[in-house]
Amino acid sequence: MDLFGKCGEFTRAEEHQAADLYPYFTPIQEARGNRVTVKGRSMIMVGSNNYLGLADHPQVKEAAAKAIDRYGAGTCGSRLLTGTIDLHEELEERLARFLRREAALTFSTGMQANLGIIAALCGAGDAVIADRLVHASISDACRLAFADVHKFAHDDLEDLERVLASLNPDAGKLIVVDGVFSMEGDIANLPGIVPLARKYGARLMVDDAHGIGVLGEHGRGTAEHFGLEREVDLIMGTFSKTFASTGGFVAGDRKVISYIKHHARSLIFSAAATPASVASVLAALEVVVRQPELRRRLWEVTAKMRTGYQAMGYDTGASRTPIIPIHIGGDEMSVLLWKLLRDEGIFTTPVIYPAVPRDRALIRTSYGAGHTDRDLDAVLAAFAKCGRLLGIIER
Repeated sequence: MDLFGKCGEFTRAEEHQAADLYPYFTPIQEARGNRVTVKGRSMIMVGSNNYLGLADHPQVKEAAAKAIDRYGAGTCGSRLLTGTIDLHEELEERLARFLRREAALTFSTGMQANLGIIAALCGAGDAVIADRLVHASISDACRLAFADVHKFAHDDLEDLERVLASLNPDAGKLIVVDGVFSMEGDIANLPGIVPLARKYGARLMVDDAHGIGVLGEHGRGTAEHFGLEREVDLIMGTFSKTFASTGGFVAGDRKVISYIKHHARSLIFSAAATPASVASVLAALEVVVRQPELRRRLWEVTAKMRTGYQAMGYDTGASRTPIIPIHIGGDEMSVLLWKLLRDEGIFTTPVIYPAVPRDRALIRTSYGAGHTDRDLDAVLAAFAKCGRLLGIIER
């Protein structure tokens, strides 16, 4: 059998492109705030993770430009050898202070962070216990680790305890959950998970990519939201959401971070994050700390949109965050709604199988502090018009 045979048999993408029903890999020509230009047309972006609107913040852009001028465009080396610059260490120190942890470690991407953390810590004889809906990077990290991997039903404490009780009491155990689940927009039940972790001698890691900067009085994420910061062993996060850049990090006890730093292959064998990326995160972090009004605005926007969708009759699931899924059901109907919304000037994304279970397709919408009321009203009007045309809603 020819290894490339399956490539020729894969025609789904071309078929959808020919029918003008292909919603992915859309090139954006320009981005200004929450407006993007696609094929020369201005659209309202409601699919980005730019939660505090910092991607276009002048302080953040200025920091990136200055870093390029001082350090150049790239690091041209791994953190281990020649790629570490003083900005990497400054960012790690400031992240640790922000999250009230002993130490932090940055990676070039969030994907690499999860791959490195889990594969470094979890080896033969250990067990990783993960929520079934964790991010794909965690699932891939579990494949790389030599540990035994166990999944529990999403947000099901009873099933989590069943798994924990079945494990060797002497095995090292790591429970891994998303703080905010990126498709559903719901929040991990840390008040229920923490006691189980302690009862069965497991460590707890929270992937808070969508929680940092959003949840908690000071934006420290899901653990702060629940008042459980001291009960979570490792906080993982990314720079591509609230911090409007690229990269990832982990924060925790100094000894643990040092171990990951010297054993994570995705860190040791990858080029270090670019100076512009690191500098922009430093600037964004300062804005997060000094401008809490952005977070307050984000939650005003979130409340307005969730209330608006529900009033129309849309199913927004268990979302409690600025990620508001519009559950449609069938893949075809979700793509049709996406197309009608696109024609109305709304940039969003359909999520279909296998990214979600069969018959659970949705339109993923997400919001930021930079959205204006005028734009939000236009988005709601478009959803109302398109949903009625397709018979998804009646109002």
